[in-house]
Amino acid sequence: MPHQRVAVVTGASRGIGRATAVTLAQAGQAVVVGYAGSADSAHEVVEQIIAAGGRAVAAQADVADEHQVASMFDVAADSFGGVDVVINCAGRLSLSPIAELDLDDLDALHRTNIRGTFVVAREAARRMRDGGAIVTVSTSVVGLQFPGYGAYVAGKGAVEAMTLILARELRGRDITVNSVAPGPTATDLFLDGKDEATIERLAKQPPLERLGTPADIAQVIAFLAGPAGRWVNGQVVRANGGII
Repeated sequence: MPHQRVAVVTGASRGIGRATAVTLAQAGQAVVVGYAGSADSAHEVVEQIIAAGGRAVAAQADVADEHQVASMFDVAADSFGGVDVVINCAGRLSLSPIAELDLDDLDALHRTNIRGTFVVAREAARRMRDGGAIVTVSTSVVGLQFPGYGAYVAGKGAVEAMTLILARELRGRDITVNSVAPGPTATDLFLDGKDEATIERLAKQPPLERLGTPADIAQVIAFLAGPAGRWVNGQVVRANGGII
């Protein structure tokens, strides 16, 4: 009998990460609910998964800290026997015109989004069992180029580049590596600081005329991380309702 697949999901205490953790658990995977600071929210996710008959445990880690990330993978190995799926949803958003951007904000943004993605991907490449899946999270704004997103998109462009290279570096291990690039999605991270007019304008941009939901993105991630998505590798999937 094949072993139960084990997923590590970072940023899983809220938003897309939370929806992804729950969705993967519903698909039969044991889940490590990774979080940076929201311990109560992370444990709520664990309790939700266990109440539905799944297996889950919480693990705290700053994704940019290689020692904490290694410890998170240790939790997966100790609790469930190994790691088969790694989903890096942890991220930071800061909006500003490039000319006005505080460089401390730039450094904080890139520490989480670039270094954090790299650290998690590096640990995944070292520790995952063959036959697994890695999914990073980018943004459709890499192509849409909204003003004010310069620093954020610079980081996510780096995420896409390292994802595609890692897919090729893992040749021979049957590990898929893909990135999901959401469009405007109704998460706290996205909604914070935006007025109703801005939110309404963004919601009308896709032909489907609504914002995405965390569940919309989680389903795409779960497809890439599951058996149906095994032939998709080294790709960036733009999940945005058809925004051009």
